[in-house]
Amino acid sequence: MSVLVVGMSHKSAPVSLLERVALDGDGVHKLIDDVAACEHVTEATVIATCNRLEIYAEVDRFHGSVEEVSRLLVERAGESTEAMLPHLYVHYDDGAVSHLFQVVAGLESMAVGEGQILGQTRDALSSGQEIGTVGPALNLLFQQALRVGKRARAETDIDRAAPSLVSAALDRTHAAVGDLSGKRVLVLGAGAMAGLATATVARRGAGSVTVANRTTGNADRLAAEYGARAAALADLEAELALADVLVSCTGSTGLVVSREVVAAATAGGRELAIIDLALPHDVDPTVAELPGVTLINLAELAEELRDSDAGREVLEVRRIVAQEVSAFLGARRQASVTPTVVALRSMATSVVDAEMERLAGRLPDLDDATRAEVLHTVRRVADKLLHQPTVRVKELANETGAVSYAAALAELFALDPEAVDAVTRAEGLS
Repeated sequence: MSVLVVGMSHKSAPVSLLERVALDGDGVHKLIDDVAACEHVTEATVIATCNRLEIYAEVDRFHGSVEEVSRLLVERAGESTEAMLPHLYVHYDDGAVSHLFQVVAGLESMAVGEGQILGQTRDALSSGQEIGTVGPALNLLFQQALRVGKRARAETDIDRAAPSLVSAALDRTHAAVGDLSGKRVLVLGAGAMAGLATATVARRGAGSVTVANRTTGNADRLAAEYGARAAALADLEAELALADVLVSCTGSTGLVVSREVVAAATAGGRELAIIDLALPHDVDPTVAELPGVTLINLAELAEELRDSDAGREVLEVRRIVAQEVSAFLGARRQASVTPTVVALRSMATSVVDAEMERLAGRLPDLDDATRAEVLHTVRRVADKLLHQPTVRVKELANETGAVSYAAALAELFALDPEAVDAVTRAEGLS
């Protein structure tokens, strides 16, 4: 069994295409269920963010599974296979491990090092666990990935080495509305991105911050955390008429801010900077045509942040990720030979037991002390004969290459495949 990743992100696809495959919570669960139902898939989950949609699956074969899983993304995009394939990427087995570790460490994010991906990866693991589609393989992989992400941030300043999406966007509003100090900011949404936006504008000295959300309880909690004011999304037009800056990140599947609402709010020549961090977008793109309105969206930020360089911190995180990938793959390869080694030792024990029974039949008058000494000696001989092969097979398992030393060991000693499988199942349940 091996891990397969099929996905698309801001690095492989335009924002317009990412918008078409964006999923809400129910959509993520539906996609996980669909992946798990594929013929060659035994475990599955999905990482879904504003600029990334990745399917992780434990599969019994590459060909067949990659076609099934890719087709699910093609169908959601409403595009032809030929149009979609250039925007999809595939990672398999060792490559899948390396990719996930890089993602969680923040190396693949639009804003290098941003910390939200840790929570989003944790959500992916939790979703698969709740649905029952995450088993031993993906659980182990994702748990280790989360530890790698935490280590990268604990040992480096990667989370401060590059601007966050919110910070980068706010920097671009300066030309339109000047310094944020004293300005009135309206934040739409109450999720992780909205929380980051509220914290950032408050830290930059905004004169007032208002948080508006469909669920007013969530808006109340977020506003209280940062000393902001809460409002209902139904009051958007009135609130927008008071704002200098709008940051929208609701996670809705349709438009939240229409051209008409923005036109009314800017009547009379008011300047308004709008930051749309949602995917699909919250704000009608045509508001950029209105006088006095500056619109900053994900597509523009992607271009700006793609070439940002976090210097030494990125290099250090890459070193940490490479080290962790090597350790994880080495441990996994060693673990893969364990069932064969256990089955071999079990076979040796059976041979010793059978020979002792035969000896008891031929020498029925053998006293207990002698019998115990003979048993001890035979077991020592078996252990010594097996010691070097089992030690070497574990060492050789760490070497990359096409040779399966576990398979070779099983073939040389004519081990029963069912016995090896039984140990494997037991290991997976423990």
